[in-house]
Amino acid sequence: MPARRHGLDDLDRAVLRLIAERPRSGLLEIARLLGVARGTVQARLDRMIDDGVITGFGPVLSPAALGHPVQAFTTLEVEQAAREAISTTLEAIPELLEAHIVTGPGDLLCRVAGRDHEHLQQVIDRMLAIPGVRRSTTVITLSTVVPHRVMPLTGP
Repeated sequence: MPARRHGLDDLDRAVLRLIAERPRSGLLEIARLLGVARGTVQARLDRMIDDGVITGFGPVLSPAALGHPVQAFTTLEVEQAAREAISTTLEAIPELLEAHIVTGPGDLLCRVAGRDHEHLQQVIDRMLAIPGVRRSTTVITLSTVVPHRVMPLTGP
């Protein structure tokens, strides 16, 4: 088995940049734009998938365009012994976009979306009804100045 390579080289970064900029392009088109063989692009993608650099290829969806324009961050304080059961129950809430175990005054930081403020309150109430959740603190998002991104971490 070949040694696992860590880090990205210039070709890896170029492949990632093109996939991000032109997500509907095929491998042959990406290879043509980069001046390399299609097999080279495929091998690079396979390696980056195997190494866990690439974690998905799905479309990036807009909660607002899907009818959920109001977003908030909710910090939940939870009973530590119930954290696993709470996490499982949270996964069943479709308006929960992501959740992270965090340090600080809260235990779980959740990003949620709602149709309006009233719906957002209903989502938070469902979260508070989970056994082991003690309380929540919520801040509503007014606008996004830097959307979720990872590409800058790939380097120059």
